[in-house]
Amino acid sequence: MRSSLLAGVLLFVVTSCFSKDQKWNLIFLLSDDQTTYSMGCYGNEDVKTPQMDQLAADGMIFDNHYDTTAICMASRANILTGLFEYRTGTNFEHGHMLKKKWAKSYPVLLREAGYQTAFAGKFGLEVTDKPDARKGYLPESDFDRWGGGPGQTNYETARNKSMAKYAKEYPHSTLSYGAFGRDFIIDAAKEDAPFCLSISFKAPHMPATPDPRFDDVYAGKTFKKPENYGREHGGHFSEQSRQGRQYERFESWGYKDNYDKVMATYHQQIYAIDVALGMIREAVAAAGVAENTAIIYTSDNGFLCGSHGYGSKVLPYEEASRVPLIIYLPGHENSGKGIRCDALTGNVDFHPTLLELAGLEPLKGVDGKSLVSLYDDPAGTIHTQLPLINVWGPRETHSLGVVTKDWKYVRWPYNEGGYEATEELFFTSEDPGELENQLNNPSHSSVLEEMRKRYDGEVESWEQKAVPYHNYQPFGSLFRRE
Repeated sequence: MRSSLLAGVLLFVVTSCFSKDQKWNLIFLLSDDQTTYSMGCYGNEDVKTPQMDQLAADGMIFDNHYDTTAICMASRANILTGLFEYRTGTNFEHGHMLKKKWAKSYPVLLREAGYQTAFAGKFGLEVTDKPDARKGYLPESDFDRWGGGPGQTNYETARNKSMAKYAKEYPHSTLSYGAFGRDFIIDAAKEDAPFCLSISFKAPHMPATPDPRFDDVYAGKTFKKPENYGREHGGHFSEQSRQGRQYERFESWGYKDNYDKVMATYHQQIYAIDVALGMIREAVAAAGVAENTAIIYTSDNGFLCGSHGYGSKVLPYEEASRVPLIIYLPGHENSGKGIRCDALTGNVDFHPTLLELAGLEPLKGVDGKSLVSLYDDPAGTIHTQLPLINVWGPRETHSLGVVTKDWKYVRWPYNEGGYEATEELFFTSEDPGELENQLNNPSHSSVLEEMRKRYDGEVESWEQKAVPYHNYQPFGSLFRRE
């Protein structure tokens, strides 16, 4: 069972008298660029994440959770709609989310069902009425309370218009979102209708800007490097993967020469999220709704943090695409037992999960599956495979992969200017650090053929279901193995 740090966490709290027939209050918390080895409950003894660890102890940890596109705009679209990127049509360099897609997002559907809804933080995308629109809009009017912002938002609270009232007490945005959540929970609990609170923290996204009130937490700290740290552990990766900014940032972002300083700053930003989580849980208890509030904590994508000699995210490798996930359902018989679920799950699963916890039927045709069944039976299965997509950035780095519970296959199709299309095969359950490409290992030839067939199925799905706009259809042909 994998033990890495929680890169992003989904926080759900239900009731101490667990009943699937009741409409629960819902809290969905999303960090930005949080790798799994940033949390104590994922095995990192160098970090301090007491609130996240407590949430994990109260609920359930998911060890095999993937963001099917490991970049913020596309991942947030996955989460909101339960659809893979080529079905949302939403990502940088492609286009905004169409209003007809947004109309089926979980916040809209929950509000239509009578939920009080609130959002704060980095919304990460815009909505538009037609394809190829150069400018979209933030759907503020679709929430009962709004603390969101455009683009990347700002770490300085005063510069986030919707959060300005918190600037004096919480000048750094991370704790301001904790305060927003606290206030909404206290007010919403007084009403008869259930509530859904969604918070998307900017932290620990670059540019690294930690809250100075926590400067002492990691002062002078030395961090243990993961076993796959450094360029010496990335030579077996495709040449295509080295053509994006991820490769260059191993040096320019300081992982090569200033690892301890860079990681202290990174973990300090996550520590502030941990404090904000504590603020939110305290508000849930103070409002008297702890028994019927579900909490989910996760991240929009992971972060490479020097593994294999790369920085940033986007690529289909484990540190970028596999992220932390914690779910807490308060009255459930499996809560508080230290259970870890290693079933394959993805960010498209939050949409149907939230709907089920709200007592709503899942939408037909979405790619995600509700995670509630895994909370009931952690040994169960909801996916046999998931795609790992990157169609952002330089053409060389465009790739499509398929991941199962135990294996990962990635194809890099770029074959111009001396490049050859490349395949990679990793035995991730035995080699979570992806230290060895098993492509030419004769012992795994049958697995390779199986994974190629699974990959072909993902390509076929792309060709059949890709939206007819924002330049997604041509990738179906690009990704064909032949």
